[in-house]
Amino acid sequence: MAENRNIPLYETERIDDLLTYDRKIIQSHETFCFGMDAVLLARFASVPKRGRVMDFCTGNGSIPLLMSTRSEFATFDAIEIQPRLHDMAKRSVELNNMESRIHVHLGDVKEAVEHYGYQSFDLITCNPPYMPPETGEVAPNDHRAIARHEILLNLEDVIRVGSQLLKNGGKMALVHRATRLIDLITLMRQYKIEPKRMRFIHPRVNAEPTGILIEGTRGGRPELRVQPPLIVYKQGEEYCEELYEIYYGKRDALD
Repeated sequence: MAENRNIPLYETERIDDLLTYDRKIIQSHETFCFGMDAVLLARFASVPKRGRVMDFCTGNGSIPLLMSTRSEFATFDAIEIQPRLHDMAKRSVELNNMESRIHVHLGDVKEAVEHYGYQSFDLITCNPPYMPPETGEVAPNDHRAIARHEILLNLEDVIRVGSQLLKNGGKMALVHRATRLIDLITLMRQYKIEPKRMRFIHPRVNAEPTGILIEGTRGGRPELRVQPPLIVYKQGEEYCEELYEIYYGKRDALD
């Protein structure tokens, strides 16, 4: 596995454990490191047993690396626009001996159709920038700013291009802020992706949701299932049991 590969690490980089199937990942405090949202999306999405999966805005590749543990035969493509993160993702794939199944592309999501062609994928995932550029304080670090704010890519771009890349009947799974729910549903329907499954993420039992997991089907019929809320913490900072199961790979999907 990862420890047997002679993969170079550069200044400030480290190897972290993804806590499932011995997967490892290269990270740096200078870039936007993967977090809980990536893990939850990778477990929520309906990964096909076979077929092609695409991850937009892949960063250092955490989502395809995690999703690959859930399907033995599916193949994964991933797009990242930032050269440094793209390089980290490629080396993370090599670190895990996954080059035959995960392919990382340096490029702009908005140009993905030209590169891959229409209706090429069975599933598309994305943990997109959450904040419009005019809201909140933009991080001074370019890597973090691009990851957090819709500077190079907005939500409509993600859903429009995703609809073009999906086969009819293919699925798109996203994680986003709960406050963007109306935008998510409106844009998905506008681009013929019917919302089918949704789950709110609550920090604690009595707190309002801060995040949302949502999955839609291209060309699907109207029927939305709202699943039980996902509670992150018990008292204090202790994770709920379901979170431990998700992080350690004991639960394949959040349904």
